[in-house]
Amino acid sequence: MHILIVDDVTENIQVAMSILKEDSYTFSFATQGTEALELIQRHAAELDLILLDIMMPGLDGFAVCQAIKKDPLTAAIPVIFLTAKTDIDAISKGFSYGAVDYITKPFHPEELLARVKTHTSLYQARNLLQQHNISLNDKLQFEHKRLLTELEDSQKEMIWMLTELMESTSDETGQHCRRISELSALLAHYHPALSAYDVETLRYAAPMHDIGKMTIPHEILHKPGRYTEDEFIQMQAHPANAYHLLKRSERNLMRAAATIAYEHHEKWNGKGYPRGLKGPEIHIYGRIVALADVFDALTHARQYKEAWKIDEAVEYIKDHDGTQFDPELITIFLEHLDEFTAITKLTD
Repeated sequence: MHILIVDDVTENIQVAMSILKEDSYTFSFATQGTEALELIQRHAAELDLILLDIMMPGLDGFAVCQAIKKDPLTAAIPVIFLTAKTDIDAISKGFSYGAVDYITKPFHPEELLARVKTHTSLYQARNLLQQHNISLNDKLQFEHKRLLTELEDSQKEMIWMLTELMESTSDETGQHCRRISELSALLAHYHPALSAYDVETLRYAAPMHDIGKMTIPHEILHKPGRYTEDEFIQMQAHPANAYHLLKRSERNLMRAAATIAYEHHEKWNGKGYPRGLKGPEIHIYGRIVALADVFDALTHARQYKEAWKIDEAVEYIKDHDGTQFDPELITIFLEHLDEFTAITKLTD
């Protein structure tokens, strides 16, 4: 352990070092306050104790101690004052400045050894405890992060299980959900205002966009012909049905899925459903999935229609720029059309 001895009388420094060397300490020394502060700044990480004379010319021991305790890098280093006499006022003042103890001169070897050993041991123990607490805190943070990751993975697994359930009633719908996941993530990836977090959120929340259709009677959902007015009203209820189911969750991923399910049938011009939202009133997630949903639906066969050619689907989307779809998303879509087209070829 390393001790700094500060005293304007070199003989006092030599006496202290000769006594303390019995316990294999290493030493630095200074004869002036300013010199001591320079040493402390350079070797703060190495110091375990400072023996500091009170009465020194220039910067006295009180001023040096104040400076040590004001600096966060050195404040924890224990300071023992050295004083030529038992001056109660001086000793009290020293304690008020942050000193841990005092020793009178001339030194008594047993007293000096005992006090130095006590305070270096306490300092060392405090450092070990602090390191242990840091290590424990790191472990707690790691465990907290692990549990959050596990929870997020469970949510994602549940989403894909629900998608599988949808596949069991309609294979086309299941494949559609998988493609919507990738199309939505790709649109988010190229959107300048969205982050990597948004990309991953859409990747896992977008497949839930049509989860509300599970509340629609099978004979209506899979009807090959045109809907009656009443059937169409029931079909239009699926976004709200999904929203009221998913909004109960406190998890960000499920809340994102609730928003997507609720708003992916809204249109840029305000003529969509269920609420007739317009332009930026529609959440960006809803706008993204709306475009992805229509593009995929157009380019794949359904019970009521044949698959459109890519060129035909692109023309439809361009024709509805600014009416059904967000113009900024159309620009992204057209600039990266090859990547979006490649996703339409995904099946299982």
